[in-house]
Amino acid sequence: MNDIYKTVQMLTIDDEYQGQRIDNFLIARLKGVPKSMVYRIVRKGEVRVNKKRIKPEYKLQAGDVVRVPPVRVAERDAPPSPKLNQIAALEQQIVYEDDYLIVLNKPSGLAVHGGSGLSFGVIEGLRALRPQCRFLELAHRLDKDTSGCLMIAKKRSTLKALHDQLRKKTMQKRYHALVLGNWPKTKRLVDAPLLKQAEQSVVRVHPEGKASETRFKIIQRYQGATLVEASPITGRTHQIRVHTACNGHPIAGDDKYGDDGFSKKMAEQGLTRLFLHAAELNFFHPGIEQTLQVKAPVSADLLAVLEKLARA
Repeated sequence: MNDIYKTVQMLTIDDEYQGQRIDNFLIARLKGVPKSMVYRIVRKGEVRVNKKRIKPEYKLQAGDVVRVPPVRVAERDAPPSPKLNQIAALEQQIVYEDDYLIVLNKPSGLAVHGGSGLSFGVIEGLRALRPQCRFLELAHRLDKDTSGCLMIAKKRSTLKALHDQLRKKTMQKRYHALVLGNWPKTKRLVDAPLLKQAEQSVVRVHPEGKASETRFKIIQRYQGATLVEASPITGRTHQIRVHTACNGHPIAGDDKYGDDGFSKKMAEQGLTRLFLHAAELNFFHPGIEQTLQVKAPVSADLLAVLEKLARA
């Protein structure tokens, strides 16, 4: 066995970590320790806050004293992880960074965080790239197959401010999507409630679902397809994918809500992924107190597909 953290740690929480869940705090602090072990030591009462047992969802308060027990994990003489190159490649995908946040042009096929059988995601990769950062948390999420602008906060105060903008719907997100057929010029807003069915990992339009709105604008028409700009007003899971599909214009390469014939035709043009890209973010930067616009370039493989399509 390898003693990763040999002694008891007594940590006093400052304002930067106020409001953070204890499980997330420990996962970030105990680097190299499996999440399952973190939850186990919390559940067994080995982690204490102000000398009391707590649950994983407990939110830290300034002045809390956290007892972290010694943690031992099995020593591994494993070869270098094949993910190292992928982690290093993330550096080249950073489109904006300062002392407060990072905006990454997330590659398609990379999850935002580990879990569900995945040991590696964007947040784990960035923590490996920026070990000096005491705090790194996702401000929002993107589907694994969606590429583009993803914000990561470097300070808890920044995270809170960005979450507040998302809640108040003052942050603008613009996506590019290639959809089936001719998107109607008059269809500028899709307002359809969405219900998440966890057991099937799918989202459906349903009257009992949560209110969901997406604005659409045509960028370019092609023969049998349209490149649209989608601006979600709300932030529901798979929102753009379902809102396009429920109107008869699913996104190319969508294996969950798409049209097999359309996706196959686009695959013949070189498409190997979901054609959905978070192209632009507009938000108020709480650190520099200015409105900021950040853009993520569309990848070369998507541009190559568009070049092969005949314009309408």
